[in-house]
Amino acid sequence: MTAGLELLRRSDVKPIILEASQEIGGISRTIKYKGNRMDIGGHRFFSKSDRVMQWWVDLMPPDVGDTASDPEISYQGKKRVVAVPARLQEEPVLRGAGPIVSRPGMDEDGRRIGAEMLVTVAPHDPDLVMLIRPRKSRIYYLRKFFDYPITLTATTLKNLGLARTFRVGTSYLKSQVDQITPEKSLEDFLINRFGRQLYLTFFKSYTEKVWGTPCNEISAEWGAQRIKGLSLTTAVKHFVKKALRGRKKVAAAAGDVAQKGTDTSLIERFMYPKFGPGQLWEHVADLVRQKGGEIHMGWKVEGLNFVEGDGLRVASIEAVREDGERRTFAGDYFFSTMPMRELVRAMRTAVPANVLEVSDGLQYRDFITVGLLADRLKVKEPDGGLLKDTWIYIQEPDVLLGRLQIFNNWSPYLVSDPDKVWIGLEYFCYDTDDLWKMADEDLKKFAIAEVAKIGILDADAVSDAHVVRVPKTYPAYFGTYDRFDELKTFVDRIENLFPIGRNGMHKYNNQDHSMLTAMHVVDGLVAGHVNKAALWEINTEQEYHEEKAAKDS
Repeated sequence: MTAGLELLRRSDVKPIILEASQEIGGISRTIKYKGNRMDIGGHRFFSKSDRVMQWWVDLMPPDVGDTASDPEISYQGKKRVVAVPARLQEEPVLRGAGPIVSRPGMDEDGRRIGAEMLVTVAPHDPDLVMLIRPRKSRIYYLRKFFDYPITLTATTLKNLGLARTFRVGTSYLKSQVDQITPEKSLEDFLINRFGRQLYLTFFKSYTEKVWGTPCNEISAEWGAQRIKGLSLTTAVKHFVKKALRGRKKVAAAAGDVAQKGTDTSLIERFMYPKFGPGQLWEHVADLVRQKGGEIHMGWKVEGLNFVEGDGLRVASIEAVREDGERRTFAGDYFFSTMPMRELVRAMRTAVPANVLEVSDGLQYRDFITVGLLADRLKVKEPDGGLLKDTWIYIQEPDVLLGRLQIFNNWSPYLVSDPDKVWIGLEYFCYDTDDLWKMADEDLKKFAIAEVAKIGILDADAVSDAHVVRVPKTYPAYFGTYDRFDELKTFVDRIENLFPIGRNGMHKYNNQDHSMLTAMHVVDGLVAGHVNKAALWEINTEQEYHEEKAAKDS
């Protein structure tokens, strides 16, 4: 969707988008059920990229309520303000997506040429906005709540107990003077940053629930992409800054909400579409159609036809619709977000044996969300109110449940009845597992029993439930992944084929990473050359590649 809209805005290329399902947004879609909405995995809208942040607020500006004041995002003891230019307009309040106000930092066509964050004007649609939401995530372990990231508070020390706290501290100190080198596995990566005891306490069980594989068999590259900037030292510094902020006034740092200096695990306030992440992508789809693009729903690609000649080029694709209709789509350029394993299998050309071996050996982790509508939770805030968490990591080893979302806290508009609690129970599995194959009604009962077992709610408080299965949610960093460069080298030889996004590149991308891969390819097409090597560098929780060298130095 990002590539399609960018092409229509910046070129004469007509995008033809084939979506295998009947829903827009991939894993960033919003599931609708009886007036309630579910977010698949939870999507906080923030980025270290100015460009992505500008793209989002151009389409869905922050909701400023009735005051038109500048909304604020805070993190790591710092504050960032989204500059809302509505005060310069006749309209008192900014809403929706519409004409762009030209200001310093933008060219005459409304494109960003500097770092200033601007917002679009469209007072006609008050629903097409980003809410500014507080972020709170915790770990549930020993039937108790721990801050995430772990902070050295009195509550944390009490929950851990003196003996376990001592072991955590000494283990961390040992890890800092005796680092594991080289870091071959995710286990090595985590121990080097948190110490063995903290790794065993808070990381090992949850991570192995997610991947279904021991941490010592998962590539350290996964940690480098997801949590590189986070360590026990980082978390402690973050806690100290928050404490200092409570004692003295800290000047707000004016600027945008790109949050480039912040690791994703430390975000405290974030933007979120009023009706869930799918609302933004449904809006993008509307714009693509309005501007002349095509979107074909329910079409699955089964074959890639190649041009005969010296170089490798795709000529067309063969697709089949859910009703069995088949069709050939020709094109000049081909963007692929389908799983890499399926892409290679669909190629109707001579694929080297080693490439097929790597492709067929790639593995994926699948995902199930069970939505539960309940009258109440057993666990509450100290004042007796609903827990304020957006999601909770379930570290308890006696249940399969991996994570729990409270949709009320992402956006109150995700819940049709404000007196109800709407939660999502998240399970990680393979599509060959018994859990995946379980009938929906049995799965609902299983999920309710698990969350009741660990004391989150009483089973009789649940009035309704809904099951959503999401195949190939997580491209895995084991299997034949250690030979992925062989596959990448072959795919890069195909001149007009551009894998983008999470599954397209078999990289555990965040939403903004995936968008940047699409933007990079469009940039190259407009300029006359796509740098495919630079495309693969987009990812990781480091600064994005244009700033990577400076940070690493």
